Amino acid sequence: MKRLFGWIIFAVLALPAAAQQVPVSSYMLDNGMQVVVIEDHRAPVVTHMVWYKIGAADEEPGKSGLAHFLEHLMFKGTAAVPDATFSAIIEENGGDDNAFTTQDYTAYYQRIAVDRLPLMMEMEADRMRGLILDDAAMLTERDVVLEERALRTESDPGSLFSEQRSAALYLNHPYGIPTIGWRHEVEALTLQDALDFYHLYYAPNNAILVVAGDVQPEQVLALAQQYYGPVAPSEGITKRVRPQEPPQTAERRMVYHDERVATPYMIRAYLAPNRQSGDQAQAAALILLADVLGGGGITSLLGSRLQLDEDIALASGAFYGGLSYDPTSFGVYVVPKPGVTLEQAEARLDATLDYLLQNGVDPERLARSKAALLADEIYAMDDQMGLARRYGAALVSGLTVEDVQDWPAALQAVTEADITAAAQALFDERSSVTGYLMGAKEAAE
Repeated sequence: MKRLFGWIIFAVLALPAAAQQVPVSSYMLDNGMQVVVIEDHRAPVVTHMVWYKIGAADEEPGKSGLAHFLEHLMFKGTAAVPDATFSAIIEENGGDDNAFTTQDYTAYYQRIAVDRLPLMMEMEADRMRGLILDDAAMLTERDVVLEERALRTESDPGSLFSEQRSAALYLNHPYGIPTIGWRHEVEALTLQDALDFYHLYYAPNNAILVVAGDVQPEQVLALAQQYYGPVAPSEGITKRVRPQEPPQTAERRMVYHDERVATPYMIRAYLAPNRQSGDQAQAAALILLADVLGGGGITSLLGSRLQLDEDIALASGAFYGGLSYDPTSFGVYVVPKPGVTLEQAEARLDATLDYLLQNGVDPERLARSKAALLADEIYAMDDQMGLARRYGAALVSGLTVEDVQDWPAALQAVTEADITAAAQALFDERSSVTGYLMGAKEAAE
């Protein structure tokens, strides 16, 4: 098995750089809209996405959930495409569509036959400025959002625990506020709130168009100029400046009790740097730290020590994304076996972190992580939607096309010393929150 894996590593690393990239072109329309074209000529289909540089972390205080709420309202219709017919038209043309909101952006997409691309641009450009809303539409969709919060967050102890943990981790930055919003603030959102947000932020000079598929760049640019070019920009768009974290000087700890919890676990989140345009080395080291420490199940450092050697955990892991507009977080967790307390699990987690800091990263484990991550990058080239999302999410987070293309090389350049240095800078409990998720309080006592 070791010899086989060695050949896999060799095969992946031996692939030429050209095989790991796809042709990408970038343009700028006169009204400030960026147009990015990703060529994928294997099938006559296209993914059309519009990314707005506005997310939950850009909302005014007291208006949490507004970005996500407006995402729902964007399907309410325009004069040209009446209420509730947007998605129906796409379905009638053999495509599918959806949208999503995060802390940093809101995105809308359609996947459809390439000859329907002009129709997609016409419809999306129309609702960029032509959305029609009234109180009835607003109230109906606000109820939908509240129900979504009830189903996805309030019915899940883990989601509630995560929400409280984020609120504790960020002392000042709006990343501590949930994307879906606090219930009492969503309940108070008004039609005027939605209209003000829409008119200010939904504009070509606050958007990026990403088209991936069986297209030629010049063809897409001509269509973009035809449909998006006439859309008026917003005069109120300024550089995104959000409240930043002050120096964090006190460790935070929390216990969340919920009678629905059947399997307790502990988790710790640290403030962590995000990917920086032109210098992604630190983020690349943290990605590999997360993989070496907690990726791959029992083959990771946490898995091999806590699940195999010490046999105290059902599961363990580490996670870090790095792709965000502002500094983000890095997390580690342990799900202990029955009979093992959360305090004991945390102590063994800390012992493992200390082991890594003292002994560094095992070269063989690092090589496996690099090979796995590079393979992921290569396999992602087979996913047209994944390509569109990869570039779009990076661009609205402040990165460039070149940064996205340089990312695989940045990962491969990371050394054992880089990971150890990143870990030493990261694992400062003064900028962390450690949380225990447990069952009903009476049972815990």
